[in-house]
Amino acid sequence: MVFSRRKMKQILFVCIGLIFVICIYKTFVTTEPLHVPHVPELQPKLLKENRQQFDSDNDLDSRYAELERVKLKVKELELKLKSLEDRIPKKYPDVKYLNYKNRKRILITGGAGFVGSHLTDYLMMQGHEIIIVDNFFTGRKRNVEHWFGHENFELIHHDIVNPLFIEVDEIYHLASPASPPHYMYNPVKTIKTNTMGTINMLGLAKRVGAKVLIASTSEVYGDPEEHPQPETYWGHVNPIGPRACYDEGKRVSETLSYAYAKQENVKVRVARIFNTYGPRMHMNDGRVVSNFILQGLQNESIIIYGNGKQTRSFQYVSDLVDGLVALMESNYTQPVNIGNPVEHTIEEFAVIIRDLVGGKSKIRSTAAVEDDPQRRKPDITRAKKYINWEPRVPLKIGLEKTIEYFRKELDRSNHSQRNVFSPHIDNS
Repeated sequence: MVFSRRKMKQILFVCIGLIFVICIYKTFVTTEPLHVPHVPELQPKLLKENRQQFDSDNDLDSRYAELERVKLKVKELELKLKSLEDRIPKKYPDVKYLNYKNRKRILITGGAGFVGSHLTDYLMMQGHEIIIVDNFFTGRKRNVEHWFGHENFELIHHDIVNPLFIEVDEIYHLASPASPPHYMYNPVKTIKTNTMGTINMLGLAKRVGAKVLIASTSEVYGDPEEHPQPETYWGHVNPIGPRACYDEGKRVSETLSYAYAKQENVKVRVARIFNTYGPRMHMNDGRVVSNFILQGLQNESIIIYGNGKQTRSFQYVSDLVDGLVALMESNYTQPVNIGNPVEHTIEEFAVIIRDLVGGKSKIRSTAAVEDDPQRRKPDITRAKKYINWEPRVPLKIGLEKTIEYFRKELDRSNHSQRNVFSPHIDNS
């Protein structure tokens, strides 16, 4: 067969086209997908990453577990350290040694309070065995914590409205809220403490043959019409006023004391305590000294209730303690004023405190308080004659010590610092 030239060209182009088509087909159809060769390489990598993550989680859990074990170890060590500290003898202030014959067992009700804690310090330093009873309404454990663990010291958390059965030689009955905000907070409780509590202490004294000192107050004179106030003055008291729960409670307390003395031959002593100040006072007890010092330290206005012409007589707490002990040791059985006869107006007192604090507080007046006594000054003739006592600490020195205590108390409340007034500091 003979092909023309044109036919030959057509056959050639068809063959070339077929070859081209076959090449394209092999390239795009029969060739393996590009991602397939990489699959074997990616799977080990993912497995490795998962394994590392798993190992990391396990490592974190083990670290947490180790941390918990360390915490437990620390707690165990803290407990062991505390146990060892408890075994180390505590360092106490140096106390006198008294033999069995001269050492007394003395009960102080309200012994963790302001006055009671200072009395505790004095009697502990003398070498006596002290039992404190307090319900901690106004008393604080840290006032007496420096005696915790001492062989001569015991603390009982108890409310004297309920009977108490212990063996003692002497009783200082100080338990009662003494500042207006405290005794007005629960008037019925204040009355019960000064009546039922006093009955319980007098009953205890009768039962064990103990001598008992009743801490009365200058408030039994009320707003006095006689000045200065001798123990023979019967008083001028509002029996239904806001202060009556305390004033009349103390008057009944005195009546009970002498009833027990006459009927049951209980040996009683009655101290009528006038305004007292010093370290361990409550910062917010509403009394003149604490109010003025706090306001002065904080550069606030010093507030005077009324015209400021009302008078007060202030004694330092160590003088009061000396007077209480002297009265207890005496044979005198009638009421005795324990106070400082140096009289100041409230306005004068505010100026004195402001100057000692060194602040720039202004002094301003506000409305007078109901039934606030206008004049208060003790006649201490009896104290001088029968118990040979009179105050010795000058006002300026006592106020400086008190201001320093309140300054530390403010720092403590602001920065959680300790502020412990130890007995040996105040023996100057």
